[in-house]
Amino acid sequence: MPRTLQYRFDGPEDAPVLVIGPSLGTTWHMWDRQIPELSQHWRVFRYDLPGHGGAPAHAAASVAELGDRLLATLDGLGVQRFGYAGCSIGGAIGADLALRHPHRVASLALVASSPRFGTADEFRQRGVIVRTNGLEPMARTAPERWFTPGFAAAQPAIVEWAVQMVRTTDPGCYIAACEALAAFDIRGALGRIGVPTLVLVGAEDQVTGPAEARTLVAGIPDARLALVPGASHLAPVEQPAAVSDLLLMHFSTAWQQDTSAAIPVLPHVTAPAAPSVPFVPVAEIAPAVTAPDAVAPTPDDRYEQGTKVRREVLGDAHVDAVNDTADAFTEDFQELVTRYAWGEVWSRDGLDRRTRSVITLTALVASGHLEGLAAHTRAALRNGLTPAEIKEVLLQTAVYCGIPAAGAAFAVAQKVIEEETTPPA
Repeated sequence: MPRTLQYRFDGPEDAPVLVIGPSLGTTWHMWDRQIPELSQHWRVFRYDLPGHGGAPAHAAASVAELGDRLLATLDGLGVQRFGYAGCSIGGAIGADLALRHPHRVASLALVASSPRFGTADEFRQRGVIVRTNGLEPMARTAPERWFTPGFAAAQPAIVEWAVQMVRTTDPGCYIAACEALAAFDIRGALGRIGVPTLVLVGAEDQVTGPAEARTLVAGIPDARLALVPGASHLAPVEQPAAVSDLLLMHFSTAWQQDTSAAIPVLPHVTAPAAPSVPFVPVAEIAPAVTAPDAVAPTPDDRYEQGTKVRREVLGDAHVDAVNDTADAFTEDFQELVTRYAWGEVWSRDGLDRRTRSVITLTALVASGHLEGLAAHTRAALRNGLTPAEIKEVLLQTAVYCGIPAAGAAFAVAQKVIEEETTPPA
C-alpha cells in the first residue's frame, strides 16, 4: 500500500469534501487565507507533500505516486468523491487524478499549473543544485518566483514566512518532487479530463503564466480561465480575496454538473488594479477546440523507451543537439545508439542509474574517450551522484587507468560540475 500524507480538516463534518493541494516548497498554510470562506461551504481537506511542513520524509518518485498516496489517505478517511483545487505541483496531482480516477473528482481547479512544467532539464538541474548546495539557493530565489516585486517590497513578513517554508523542507523530498515535475507531461491527454475545470493564474506569474493556463483551457473540454491581476505564482497568498471568490463561484456551481454560469465573463480585461482598489474577478471562456488526431505509436518500443531514458539521463538539450546535427549519413547510427544503448542496456533493472553512471565515467576515462565525459558528468549529477562522489570515482580511475588520463578527466569534470552546481545569481 502506498504511504499516506500528512493532512488536516477544516469545516463542518457533514459538508462535501474539498481537497486543496500545495505548491512545491510550501505547506498547507499557503491556503490559510482561503479557509475562513471555503470552510463555510465545504469540509476542507489540506495536505502536505512528503518532507514539507514536518511531514514524514518519504520521497515520491512521480506525480502519479503522490496522487496514489493522496487517494490512500482519503480512502482511510472514508472520502470517496471530492472537489479538488491545487497550486502548481498540487494542480498537477489534481489533473492526474482527474485522468486516472475521474469517478473520484467532482470538480477541479488548477491554480498556477501547467500540462508540462518548463523543461525536464530545468527541474533536473534544480535537483542537482539542491543536492550540492542544499535548499538555501531555492529559498533565496523563492520571492522573485512567487511574488510580484511590489508585494515582496510591501509585505516583508509574508515573504520571510514563505522563505522559511522552503528552508524547512526535506532536501531529498524536494529533489524527488523536481524529478516528478521533470517527468510530468499531460499535453496529449488534456482532452480526457472530463470534469468542470477552473484554470486560475496570476497575470504576472513568470513560472506558469497565462500562456500555460491557456494551453490547459484550450485542451480541457469543460474549462474556464480566470486571470488574477496583481498576482504572481502564489496567487492564493498574494491576492487571497480574489482567489477565494473565484474558487467559491466555481465550486458552488460546477459541483452540481452545471457549469453554464460557473465564471462571470467580462467583455474586457483592464490593467491590474492597485492593491487598495477592491478586486473584481476577471475571467474568460476559451473557445472550443478540436482535439488533434492521435499520432500512431512507433512500432519499436525499444526505440521509444531509449529516447525517454536518453533524455532523462543526458537531458533534452543534449539529445536535441545530437538530433539536430544528424543527417542521412549518421541518423541510422543515432537510431542504433538510442535503441540498444538506451532502450536496452540503460533500461535494464539489474543496476540503478547511479551505478551505471559510475561505470560509464570509469569506462570513458579508461578508454580515453573524454569527448563524452562532459555529457556523462552532467548525467551522473542528474542520476544522484554528488561532486564528492564523482571526485572519488576519478581518484579511483587515477590508480587503475593512469594519472594522465585521470588528470584530463578532472579538468573536464571540474568545469561541468561548476556549471551545473552553481546556484543562480
